[in-house]
Amino acid sequence: MTARKPDAPTAKERLAIERAKMPEQDAAERSANFGEVNLGLSADAAIREAQRCLRCKKRPCVAGCPVAVDIPEFVTAVAEGDFPAAARILKRTNALPAVCGRVCPQETQCEAECVRGLKGAPVAVGYLERFVADWAMAHPDQVAAEPPAAPTGRKVCVVGAGPGGLTAAGELARLGHDVTVFEALHDAGGVLRYGIPEFRLPKVILDREVAELAKLGVAIECNVIVGKTLTLEAIRREFDATFIANGAGLPVFLGCEGENLNGVYSANEFLTRVNLMGAYLDEPARTPVIRGRRVVVVGGGNTAMDAVRTARRIGAERAMIYYRRTEAEMPARAEEIKHAKEEGVAFHLLEAPTAILGTPDGWVRAIRMRKMELGAPDDSGRRRPVPIPDSEHEVACDVVVVAVGTGANPLLTASAPELKLNKWGNIETDESGRTSLPDVFAGGDIVRGGATVILAMGDGKRAAAAIDEYLRTRDADK
Repeated sequence: MTARKPDAPTAKERLAIERAKMPEQDAAERSANFGEVNLGLSADAAIREAQRCLRCKKRPCVAGCPVAVDIPEFVTAVAEGDFPAAARILKRTNALPAVCGRVCPQETQCEAECVRGLKGAPVAVGYLERFVADWAMAHPDQVAAEPPAAPTGRKVCVVGAGPGGLTAAGELARLGHDVTVFEALHDAGGVLRYGIPEFRLPKVILDREVAELAKLGVAIECNVIVGKTLTLEAIRREFDATFIANGAGLPVFLGCEGENLNGVYSANEFLTRVNLMGAYLDEPARTPVIRGRRVVVVGGGNTAMDAVRTARRIGAERAMIYYRRTEAEMPARAEEIKHAKEEGVAFHLLEAPTAILGTPDGWVRAIRMRKMELGAPDDSGRRRPVPIPDSEHEVACDVVVVAVGTGANPLLTASAPELKLNKWGNIETDESGRTSLPDVFAGGDIVRGGATVILAMGDGKRAAAAIDEYLRTRDADK
């Protein structure tokens, strides 16, 4: 049911409204389960939050969004209690709104540009996006999907069913193209399914988003490893254009002694084992993942937070983050750091590993850490960590998870030498995703290196527009 249209507040009244607080599952309870942490706004809270928007003419929030969501328009519809209109506006510009409302770092993008934030907190765009997307899923009969354009007769292949690939597929299908997605694993989603934990992005939400793409005519074929079971050359013979979004799934390790011991995981492997093999379920499968009592996670990004919070949930009595800089330099979202602390994760800052120590039979028993201090800024603009002499010490643990980044997925590119790569093995493209091959486009982590879900989605959206232009221009020239 659509809420009753509320009276519009005056500008002064808008400024007096405090930002909504996201209801959360109790920290002590959630640290032992995989239920979603953030519980979502009520309809009344969403309307009240949307009323804080000042409806700026220049719409700076849209410029801050990598997929250019029509933020003021959908927020205004929420403020008026017109949830079906809000859903239609949101779906028009975002292929995965329920995903973005949960995992997108709005605080550094659209909300960072919000004029409302100059005098108080910015409008909670992410909370509202999640509310509208969830409302639409619960009321499908009230949100009729816009039909795709007339079929063009052109076939497009998308390699990888992660956020970039799914976004490109949805955009291309709406434009009338025949889209097939090849996914290496057994289900769609990529990092959304196998990397992000259930307590941040429930699988049922992702399944519903993928089902919406299927309604547009997108075909997803799983268990197809491009570069192994199928070559890029074969794809180019069958399809009119190709978008590569196979990610950056190659683990990066520390390069220190002891990384081959039993009990050492890359964050990719650790999270994938839990997600792929059902360790998050109420009655978990016999997942081959070590449930350590004392778990050390090395790193300070969102993946490190996901790993350490997951370790806590599968039984770690002590779940510890070790990061070589201070909290101010941590790339993880502030909300994820806050949630981790509330759940009992111990943060050890200005410390870096020098070796992982094992038992005589090859299992982890400890990690050797060295204290650091911050020196001059490095190429990233953050102050470089400098070792403090004679500061090494051992930390007892039985599992170590390394979350210090990922490298480009080499399976496809190794079998396609005609694709131009940079020195890190990422595919080189122009700003629209065009590669060195005229009919091949690429985006997401295989181009950027490890980045965010929303940046991959932005790449997918831009590449879809470029592919559409390429196909129509090519047809016009014939």
